Amino acid sequence: MKFKRQRSQEVGVDLTPLIDVVFLLLIFFMVSTTFTRESHLEVQLPEASADAPVTEKARQIDVVINAEGQYRLNDKELVNNRRETLERGVRELANGNQSLPFVITADARTPHEYVVRAMDVAGRLGFTKLSITTQREAGDGE
Repeated sequence: MKFKRQRSQEVGVDLTPLIDVVFLLLIFFMVSTTFTRESHLEVQLPEASADAPVTEKARQIDVVINAEGQYRLNDKELVNNRRETLERGVRELANGNQSLPFVITADARTPHEYVVRAMDVAGRLGFTKLSITTQREAGDGE
């Protein structure tokens, strides 16, 4: 009797279903993961490592904002911190010259709203040379 010789099949693992499952798991975790914003992070502002250009003090608009949000324009305190008051004071100082440098110096604890308000007034009045005063980072070559 003559038996047919069976062909031996190559033993191997088909990776296609495994790859499909891995991709499905990856998609599932990407979709189901919620990303929360950590709002309890402490931020120390402002610091910068770059040196700011030195400008002539008498020929610039200098806005100083303290931690409570009170404004000073070229060392003169404003009566309140409303946008209209700041805009009127800047307009009087500039006397129509929008090419003057507009320098904002704010306390690190100043609420962001007051700094943005000063930047908005500068933009509305057409100032293009806007800079924000910072202090050097500790250990930056001092």
